[in-house]
Amino acid sequence: MASTISEPVRGSVDAAGRLTSADPQLVRLQEAAGSRLGATLAIPQLAEIARLAAQLGISLSRPALAATDQADLDLWVRAEPTDGGVELAIETWVERPARISRWPAFESQAAQRPATPDFVTDAELRIVRLSPTFAELLGTTLADAIGAPLTALVELVAGPDGALPLLSAVAARRSFREQAASSRRNGSTLLLSGEPRVGPSGEFLGLQGRFAVQKAASGREPDSSFDTLLREPLDVIVGEAERIADKAEGPLRSDYAAYATDIAGAAKHLLDVLRAMGRESAAGAVERIDLAALALEAAGLVQAQANEAGVALELDGVTASPVLGQPRQVTQILVNLIGNAIRHSPANGVVRINASSGVMASISVTDQGPGVAPVNAQRIFERFEQVEPRGVGAGLGLAISRRLARDMGGDISLESRAGEGARFTLSLPKGN
Repeated sequence: MASTISEPVRGSVDAAGRLTSADPQLVRLQEAAGSRLGATLAIPQLAEIARLAAQLGISLSRPALAATDQADLDLWVRAEPTDGGVELAIETWVERPARISRWPAFESQAAQRPATPDFVTDAELRIVRLSPTFAELLGTTLADAIGAPLTALVELVAGPDGALPLLSAVAARRSFREQAASSRRNGSTLLLSGEPRVGPSGEFLGLQGRFAVQKAASGREPDSSFDTLLREPLDVIVGEAERIADKAEGPLRSDYAAYATDIAGAAKHLLDVLRAMGRESAAGAVERIDLAALALEAAGLVQAQANEAGVALELDGVTASPVLGQPRQVTQILVNLIGNAIRHSPANGVVRINASSGVMASISVTDQGPGVAPVNAQRIFERFEQVEPRGVGAGLGLAISRRLARDMGGDISLESRAGEGARFTLSLPKGN
């Protein structure tokens, strides 16, 4: 049950970001975060609100989330800048029981799965919740899947004895394991495990469960445990952000809904990056796509980064550019190229994105940064190589991008001189 604190919880943060004084509740929260009174404020959202109020020199009031090992906290924080720092007043402090951990412990990844189910049905086995990863595996979308019968998405496969564990579990109100199934959309094979949802009077409310990809003939599963470990929390981020953007829990300010949409888009892009890093080549067939349209989409994904850096994005050239490629990989490449250009451009600079069509269709991304010296022109395409100072990026983006481009029959080229900016060009085979 949720509990609240009626009086504001106060604290003081000095110019160095240290929590110098605080009410007992805030002191306990600071200690739960591994810090102490007099040390750097260790609650990330409170520290960010304090930093922003000090930087802007204005009072701020906004929500924040925090947690201890026993509870989740919904806070409303007011930050008032002073000559020596920032005064915090937590005007709303709502404490709720801590959620069950959503992802497995690192050391037991192979044996455990997070508490959040991949699918949830109602009493008539219609889908009421579906994880983004499961939807992708089935070749469907969340919008199409919600409300559809589970058996409309997957075909249950009987075991050697003719039994269907999932249906037996429904009849007997018990858990089930390794129900073989195949997607009706794309034929992918998987195993379902789960348990019934039962009401307070014992009534059947539906099923909830997880999926596992069936092992290939080689005995190896397509995804490594490391890939799964990273993908599962990102799936949660995507699902929660989309639920916030859809205003599933009530009215929400339009700018907050837009932020949630941006978060979901960025998390989906990061999932694509992880998939690419885990493969030696970009698997899957190419298709006819519009390179110019994907450039516009990629620019939208990094617009917030450009705004924060004070860099303008300018798009010109042909408005339609059909090519043969894979849309996710192309978007990933363009996000990387445009993001790099923004990072290397000066404040008030311009990044130009130009779509053109010749022997091959191409997108050029030109920045106004320091450029790349000839000696580094090829080295920056190697894994873990960086021209910029260490600690800025991992040196993987351009290596992955060029590999993806070449896997699709294209390439990435660079034109630059030190001190004169750089132009990276993605070229792909034309699709007409």
